[in-house]
Amino acid sequence: MDLHNLLEKTVNGLGYELVDLELSPKGRTLRVFIDKQDKEGGIDVDDCVTVSNQLSRVLEVENVDYDRLEVSSPGLDRPVKKPEDFQRFAGQDIQLRVRMPLNGRRNFQGELLGLRDGKVALRLDSGEVELDLENIEKARLVPDFG
Repeated sequence: MDLHNLLEKTVNGLGYELVDLELSPKGRTLRVFIDKQDKEGGIDVDDCVTVSNQLSRVLEVENVDYDRLEVSSPGLDRPVKKPEDFQRFAGQDIQLRVRMPLNGRRNFQGELLGLRDGKVALRLDSGEVELDLENIEKARLVPDFG
């Protein structure tokens, strides 16, 4: 059984998006981050309770061994992982880390321009750059408090 697929199917079935899943080092704590694209004001406590209750039932039925389940919103600096996320958040500032350096550089921050032929396009202070989607190790939105 693939835990990610199980959780994603359940969360999606409730009308939410599974943004991320984290397992504690010993796998005893499951942290689930959810979002709902069309929800005004973002994820609230009631959303987390709804998803938590359903996931608890599913995990029990599937005999998943864990001690604690945490469900929350991804926050303002949400992770960006799926190709459709890189399109959805085009125009926003993003921070990226790549696995293999590009011109000796692994960290990038700039305006996300979206996907172009499977590459993530960014506008940096020094110009535009395109990064292979498969080479992206970690990507997060940079909140704008202005």
